[in-house]
Amino acid sequence: MPKKMLILIDFQNDFIDGSLGTPEAQQIIPVVLKKLSEYSKDERIATMDTHGENYLSTQEGKYLPVIHTQYKSHGWEIYPAAQVGFKYIIEKSTFGSIELAQLLLNEKVEEVELIGLDSDICVISNAILIKNIAPEIKVMVSAHATAGTTPQKHENVLEVLKTLQVDIID
Repeated sequence: MPKKMLILIDFQNDFIDGSLGTPEAQQIIPVVLKKLSEYSKDERIATMDTHGENYLSTQEGKYLPVIHTQYKSHGWEIYPAAQVGFKYIIEKSTFGSIELAQLLLNEKVEEVELIGLDSDICVISNAILIKNIAPEIKVMVSAHATAGTTPQKHENVLEVLKTLQVDIID
């Protein structure tokens, strides 16, 4: 049986109902919670978008001047109902996490399913990093357990991911 992991990408308060929240993010909550229940704690990894007080002076902050997911703030925390236990939680200061891709490679993971937010920023960034750092890992993205910054961007990114040999499921 292949070693499979579920990766919950940035399912944090600020992206759901906080400073960068969207109705689409709120709509996927039940699907995300169902997906989390299908995996054991040892099969789940979470990433957390993590910024410091200097965020607005960073490259990202200049493009997106909205304070969000500041370390240890309420908006930074994983959405309460999704705090179900994870084998690893990776705090990342940028869209994608090289640490995550390397961890999957080191753990000899064969398949990953990505869920969470936002499909057109952090989900796609991590899917691409995993495909490039560990090209033999089968990467899947759940169409219904992810949401983009807009519905159109979400649909666009799913098409791009297909061309990059990422399986779109659900």
